Amino acid sequence: MNPQTHLAVIDGYVDAIPAPGTRWGTARFDLIRSPADPDAVAPDTPDTVYACTTQDPRIADLLLSEIQPGDLLRVTGTIVQPDAPTAPAHVSVDALEVLQAAPAPVLLDLVLERWGNYAAVFDADRDAVPVFTTSGQWVGEATSPDAVAALIDTYENGGTQ
Repeated sequence: MNPQTHLAVIDGYVDAIPAPGTRWGTARFDLIRSPADPDAVAPDTPDTVYACTTQDPRIADLLLSEIQPGDLLRVTGTIVQPDAPTAPAHVSVDALEVLQAAPAPVLLDLVLERWGNYAAVFDADRDAVPVFTTSGQWVGEATSPDAVAALIDTYENGGTQ
């Protein structure tokens, strides 16, 4: 039996960071579409997952450089419904429009700072500052950001905290 194909326009959310395709100028990503009217369907109705690819280098560049998980996209292309009922539909994307960008990711209140061969992790919720060598060896924990330099000096002179 041959898979069914048809043209479609689908609005959905990007599930994960798009990935390069198998050839230059191609990309692949999953698009998640929720039921349009959640009140009209059973509560356990799953979202629809579309496995999308594009062979248009302009779209691939946009996907690989600007699109992030959570972006709401409108894709236009050809849907191929495979014979296997559990396999996701495949969409060959010919056009892409960003309807809404995902909110900028919130960075944790952590800052990694490096001094030569040493790195320290500053956490806004703690006064103590863990310090490591850049090769991953534990140096110690400074009692405050102001004490990091003294901890490194002590370590370099063979002392321990």
